[in-house]
Parts: sequence; structure tokens; C-alpha cells
Amino acid sequence: MFATLAVDSLDAIAFGPVPGGAVPPAVAPHDRWLRAVALGGQGRYAAARTELAVLRRSRAGAVLDSLVASTEASLLRQLGWHRLASAHDGRALAVLGDSQAPGARAARCDAVTGLAADALGCGRLDLGFRLLERCADLLADASPDLWRQRIRLHWVTAEMSLASGDAVQGLVNARRALEFANGSPSVRHQVKSELLVAAAVSAGPDTAAAVDPALRVLARCDEHDLVPLRWAASMLLCGVAPAPRFLEVRQRAEASVVAAGGRFRES
Repeated sequence: MFATLAVDSLDAIAFGPVPGGAVPPAVAPHDRWLRAVALGGQGRYAAARTELAVLRRSRAGAVLDSLVASTEASLLRQLGWHRLASAHDGRALAVLGDSQAPGARAARCDAVTGLAADALGCGRLDLGFRLLERCADLLADASPDLWRQRIRLHWVTAEMSLASGDAVQGLVNARRALEFANGSPSVRHQVKSELLVAAAVSAGPDTAAAVDPALRVLARCDEHDLVPLRWAASMLLCGVAPAPRFLEVRQRAEASVVAAGGRFRES
């Protein structure tokens, strides 16, 4: 279904089988965006923002401008800055206008799903669900190539469901995301989907059942050097099975994020 990706390519790191690989330099605008995504997935926030800043100045077209803004939002949201992220996601949607250019539907889905995730982080669940419905409409007759957008839709739907107290739908959507992810080339999307399944299990009647899947996620994060997901997995483990070793993993991940230019929002 998917083309084989060269293991040293930016595609293979950003959306493929080697998310922890050495990130090569890029010059072409789309490659710079892939580089920013790859760096962000590894938790190298300052380097990712540098690539995005170059792209913002280049004005490479509405679709890429939108992807850049959505990626800026994602980097902020990972660290808890949902309200700031919403401004970037709003711009990501606005710059597209009514464009039907190649890639516009995918970028529009990214922006709308991002806005839904921002709404969740700001406690606006009704708005978030409406935005998810809008994204689902955009994907109703979309190409299978939009696998990433489908995964993200189920991610945020799972998170919204859990936040609204519906653990059953949270688990249904997390498992649906994992199903799509396992059919995709992206290890990073597979690992995050596994993490969401563990989080959804933790919201059910047997909290301890989340430990084993969360440990599997942590092992994959270590294998692929996915620092942001390692931090998130350790946070989950600290919640469901408090132990000094999980606290140590969390603290090391937090230190790595900060050292690489990330700044957590204080709750």
C-alpha cells in the first residue's frame, strides 16, 4: 500500500520506520518541513522551531504555510501550551482559504484536528467535538493516502471521549487509531497509538491493566529515542503504578526536553 522509504530519508524519520534516525539537512521547502517534524518527534524543539522559522519567511505557498503553522501548534501543544497553539492552528486553517490545491485537504484536516485538540486542552469539549465532526466530514471520501489524518482524528476523539468521562468510546477510538497506525509506515504513530490505548485502559475499571501496555510503549520509545512519547508514557506509569524508577524516567525525559529547547507549561 505504501512505497518503501529509504531508511536514511527524511520521510522515513518523520513518518516512517526510523523515527530516531540521524536527521539529515534539508534545503527544499517540503524537506525542511519534514526535517522539522522529524526533529520535533525526537524532542529537539529548538532545532525544529529553527526549521519552521526559515519556512515561515520563505512563503512557499498556502499548503506548506498551513503545515508549518500546524506543526508549530503541535510543538506547543505537546508541552501544554494549548491556548497559544490554537492561534497557530487558526492560522493554519485561515491561510488555506478555499484552496483545492494538492495537499490542501490533508492540511485542512491537520488544522481542524489541531484546533479540536487545543479546545480539549482549554476545557471546551463541545467545541472540540464539533471540530472533530468537521474533520470526519473532510475525510469521508478522502484518499487512503490521508492515513495520518485519520489516525489523528481517532487520537483526538479518544482523548475527547476520555476527558468527557466516556472510557468505552475512548478505548474504541484509541484501538481504531492503532489499527490505522499499524497499517501505516510510521513507527511514531504506532507508538503514540499504543500509548493512547494504554491511557484508555487506565480509565477503565482495572487501572493496573494499563501497566503492561505502557511498559511496552516505554520500551519502544527507548528503542527509537522518542523523547516526548517517553515522557508521556512515564507520566502515565507514574499515575497508575507509582514507583521511583518511573519517576526517574520521567525526570530524565523532562530534562532532555528542556535541554533541547522545550519549555513545559506550568499547570
